[in-house]
Amino acid sequence: MFATMLSRNLPCTVATIALLSTASAPAHAEPLRVVASFSIIGDFAAKVGGDRIALTTLVGPNGDAHAYEPRPTDARALAEADVVLTNGLELEGFMDRLITASGSRAPIVPLTQGIDTLEEPGGGHYHFVNGEAIFHVGALNAHAWQSVPNAQRYIANTRDAFCAADAQGCPIYTANAASYRDALDALDRDIRAAVSALPPGRRTVVVGHSAFGYFEQAYGVTFLSPQGVSTASEASAADLAGLIEAMRKADAKAIFAENISDPRLVSQIAAEVGTQLSGTLYSDALSEPDGPAPDYIAMMRHNLNALSAALTAAD
Repeated sequence: MFATMLSRNLPCTVATIALLSTASAPAHAEPLRVVASFSIIGDFAAKVGGDRIALTTLVGPNGDAHAYEPRPTDARALAEADVVLTNGLELEGFMDRLITASGSRAPIVPLTQGIDTLEEPGGGHYHFVNGEAIFHVGALNAHAWQSVPNAQRYIANTRDAFCAADAQGCPIYTANAASYRDALDALDRDIRAAVSALPPGRRTVVVGHSAFGYFEQAYGVTFLSPQGVSTASEASAADLAGLIEAMRKADAKAIFAENISDPRLVSQIAAEVGTQLSGTLYSDALSEPDGPAPDYIAMMRHNLNALSAALTAAD
């Protein structure tokens, strides 16, 4: 009789044991859903998060975060996010309204927290939007990642944001951040060594907009650009004349386009001084994966190589 009862209850007993076993086993953690505002922030997130995060980057390679127009899929990504990483300092003009529209309850983490910010000369800078030079008003220079010591702060803030959202994964985020910090330290040393080898009188270049102020402060290369001189929608003839005069005084012959901008303005400047463009710098965005700047370190090394080649070239 006992055997009969056991036989009848066996399926139930097995099912109960299986359920208890499943409940007691550690559940496989779902990836941390991370939204990054643009490609450089996305690269920092990927380096710290690794396989433990599911990453969505809103403004992709060669995209201009100043002028980006969000899509419905962006609002959906924010609504489902566990963490949202931004640059802050009014770089991403689209983010506030996108966050509101999405109804996201995820923490919004500006990675420039703790960075000593630079005042923007004249209160703003130019970008090309649909072929037109548009002036963006802003009291602070938002391009803090152009200094590698500042990039270290971006990484630390990313680690802290991920640890706060996923305590179980914190040892992984901490180890990834420490490994990446070592690579950034090596990058910083290489930039300082390369700049110190440049001729002292040949450390001035021209770019389209004021994206390199933090590089200038950290490493001693001077960047001139048609920005911060007025609040007009376009750079005036007087603005360009003033820039060209500053170039002649500094004997600046290295003129660069930027990957996010229409090169016509800097091409015009180059023609005025009788030279050609020295190449392209990556300022506000990475390149495509098969390009010369697919990640932050590659971007900084590409820019360093381009600057070094232009500034050491014979007249």
